[in-house]
Amino acid sequence: MRTLLLNPRDLEFLLYRWLDVEALTKHPRFTEHSRETFDAVLALSAEIAETHFAPHNKKADANEPRFVDGKVELIPEVATALRAFAAAGLPGATVATELGGIQLPAVVAQASFAWFHAANTGTAAYPFLTIANANLLIAHGEQYVERFVRPMLEGRFFGTMCLSEPQAGSSLADITTRAEPQGDGSYRLFGTKMWISGGDHELGENIVHLVLARIPGGPAGTRGISLFVVPRFLVGEDGVLGERNDVTLAGLNHKMGFRGTVNTLLNFGEGTHTPGGAPGAIGYLVGAEHRGLSLMFHMMNEARIGVGLVAAALGYTGYLKSLEYARGRPQGRAKVGADPASPQRPIVEHADVRRMLLAQKSYAEGALALVLYSARLVDEQRIAETEDERRRLGLLLDILTPIAKSWPSQWCLTANDLAIQVLGGYGYTREYDVEQHYRDNRLNPIHEGTHGIQGLDLLGRKVTQQGGASLLALDARIRATLDAAAAAGGEAGALGAGLGTVWQRVVEVTAGLFASGDIEAALANSSVYLEVFGHTVVAWIWLEQYLAAAEGEDAFHEGKRQAARYFHRYELPRTGAGLELLASLDRTTLDMREEWF
Repeated sequence: MRTLLLNPRDLEFLLYRWLDVEALTKHPRFTEHSRETFDAVLALSAEIAETHFAPHNKKADANEPRFVDGKVELIPEVATALRAFAAAGLPGATVATELGGIQLPAVVAQASFAWFHAANTGTAAYPFLTIANANLLIAHGEQYVERFVRPMLEGRFFGTMCLSEPQAGSSLADITTRAEPQGDGSYRLFGTKMWISGGDHELGENIVHLVLARIPGGPAGTRGISLFVVPRFLVGEDGVLGERNDVTLAGLNHKMGFRGTVNTLLNFGEGTHTPGGAPGAIGYLVGAEHRGLSLMFHMMNEARIGVGLVAAALGYTGYLKSLEYARGRPQGRAKVGADPASPQRPIVEHADVRRMLLAQKSYAEGALALVLYSARLVDEQRIAETEDERRRLGLLLDILTPIAKSWPSQWCLTANDLAIQVLGGYGYTREYDVEQHYRDNRLNPIHEGTHGIQGLDLLGRKVTQQGGASLLALDARIRATLDAAAAAGGEAGALGAGLGTVWQRVVEVTAGLFASGDIEAALANSSVYLEVFGHTVVAWIWLEQYLAAAEGEDAFHEGKRQAARYFHRYELPRTGAGLELLASLDRTTLDMREEWF
């Protein structure tokens, strides 16, 4: 199938040649699967994405959700696409078969989902959030599986995550939504939540909100936050929908991208609806009181890797579309001094256009590979035979999660910027897709924790946790790749040697930051650290791909090796200035005064 969404050959290479996902089928959890079943799911996903998601991508962008008579109106194609998605069983892609799922490896499910994000990320956002919601409840709210999870997996219910509040934003320690305990074990919630994607619509029978709130008398800060299931409509033990809960749509937010995803301001306990004759949104505690934030991280970390996948998919489809344009757009002559009367040549023959395309290829394919690598770690952790092995894999996943979220969000946005540049004046017009891909992708550096938050998480928490155990786990993986490159010799050895020098410098600078004792200065440039660390990690991912493509002689494998060369020669050197700045413990930003702006 010819497509400008993703490259099926690349997915095949990543999954089978590099990540060896077939090996997962040897484990009892995945023994019912084979390459044939994986390929069938991927082919079906591509077909549904092309047939039901891609055709209304621009229409949904041009016709945003509307707030009419207290309800949200969406274009009808959104519901049609989501019904096709649910009919294929894809909401339960990774869920155990006893719960009605397909029980696929996470790495295959992510590859499947990439098709939908590339086709129409605004529509794909609804199942994206629903699946993460369901997975959290499966892990931490077993008592809610029958009432809420099964209907979500069937596509009848949708799910959200309700964290932010107008006055708190990313500072969850400052949320004020309260949950008052009732005599029957339920709670009544009162408060306002902001930026809630999928917070209100008529796409299904119900919406299951996962809400962070405070139980009166609990500790201050994040330690006093609890997690609650708050359905739009109450659901009886028999699964029958009851009365409307006290969750009210207060308004819609209109973003520059993801316009097809309704984004809402929700009021809980406003009194517009009074279930049981009393105000307050009825909610049910998930897990223990005051443990809500740690439980919500189950959904947030899954969503962070998912955001990286969204960014990678948008960067990827933008790259393919600009490549298609460059191959068909005649302009100028390839050689200096060519006869002006000679035919114009496609712009793909111009060196600077090739530079922009090669940069896009290295960002998009590198980002997708990084996300799929992280997803395979999820599978490895799930099927680990010992607790020690599970812990080590968890530490590795911990340190890669902020990279998997932020690096694609930053650099695949850059890829979208380059795609617009390749198209020239046409790139800025709405008649072509690339300007929308840029707008959609611009949200991802903010989604699920901003770039700055991810930098603080990486440098302030992940690289230091358990005495640097996460950093050591990653170091072992990178050095194993460097050893393989050295053994291969030739160009692989040279690329590995260059990466080894940079990685050693990253480790040394990391140690020096905390040895100084000036924690404030060490963390002041955590975003710079995130970029340096991320670029180094993706250079490692590209070296891995280079080694996996070493024996191929066709154009695809030559392209892989050339993209690896590009990244190591053009991108990896970017880390030098950042590492020097970090090593100096520069205080320019810290010493800046407000009145100087």
